[in-house]
Order: sequence, then structure tokens, then C-alpha cells
Amino acid sequence: MTNILLINGHQPFPTSPGKLNAALTAFAADFFAARDCPVRCVETKSAWDLETEIGNQLWADLIIVQFPLNSMGLPWSLKRYFDEVYTTGMDGRLAKGDGRTRSDPGRQYGSGGRMQDTRYMLSVTSNAPQTAFEDAAQTLISGRSIDDLLSPVHINFAFFGASACPTFAAYDVSKGGRTAEDFRRYEHHLLAVYDLLRA
Repeated sequence: MTNILLINGHQPFPTSPGKLNAALTAFAADFFAARDCPVRCVETKSAWDLETEIGNQLWADLIIVQFPLNSMGLPWSLKRYFDEVYTTGMDGRLAKGDGRTRSDPGRQYGSGGRMQDTRYMLSVTSNAPQTAFEDAAQTLISGRSIDDLLSPVHINFAFFGASACPTFAAYDVSKGGRTAEDFRRYEHHLLAVYDLLRA
């Protein structure tokens, strides 16, 4: 069995109640439950318990983080979750500090992670169209990919030893959303990730 932790990082605003992120989270939960995978879910907008969440991180074989791009980064409640859970977990449960010691200060920074058996996947919703990314002619994002934009999140998981699965993104969700097509793509994406986990 593969243990799945789903983190819905949407932070509601009057113009963004979070229906799509909630629906994508529920879709992933149903997908893995149908394959007899135990699933746990947490919403960062709601109250959560720090020790429970460290336990969830240790329990999970795959962590899926679902969130919208807010100001080209993480919603604040998701950033708080990462800051509190992972900083507390540096007590030796998720990482043994930064991996260096006073007796061996030359050891690689970020080599203390203890989540080497854990994989993670980012699932992102964005108002930006897909054409805004990976095109140097687009002046705002200047040719960067969505993973380039989210490199701090990937580096955080790497610090703790976790390995990335391919990122999923639903683009142009406010003005040109193709919700049915996004869910079809997401199912294919999850199938590929599921096969990767079983390989």
C-alpha cells in the first residue's frame, strides 16, 4: 500500500473561494482511495495540529500539495504550514539539522534530510495562461517554467530528502478555464505518478 497525504493549501479570498483546488484535492483523494491507498487530507486554511502533521509527513509515501499561485508563490497559510511543520521537524524527525556538524563543517548544507523514502508532487492552479511560461518573449516571467517559479518549494523538499514527481498545473483558470479538460489531464497525470510509485 502507498500512503497518500493531500495538503490543500488554498487560502480563501472574496474573489477566490477555492472551489477548484478543493475539487482537485477531492479528485486525487478518490483516485488513490479507489486503488486501496490510505489517504489523509489537511487544509492549511483550517486549524491543524503540529505534532499530527509531523506524523503525517513521516507516514506519507507521497505528499501532494494542491494550491493556487498567489503573488507568483505560495498562499500564506500554506507557507505557514511549511515553516512550522518542517522547522519543527528539524529536531531529528524530518531532518537532522542542516546536515553539517561542528566537527565536519565541510559537509554539504542540506544533507541532513530523513525523508528519502518520500515522494512529493505539486499541483498548481494559475490565472496565467500556459503561454506565459517557458517563452522568453513573455516579459513578465521571462522564459521561466512553473517549476522555476516554485524552486523554493522544490529546494525545501530536497532539503528534507524527498524526491519530486512531475508537477501538474491547471492554467488560465479565471478567464479561460477548461475545467473538464483539466480533470482529464489530471487523471492521466495521477496515473503516471501511480505507476512511478509502483515501479
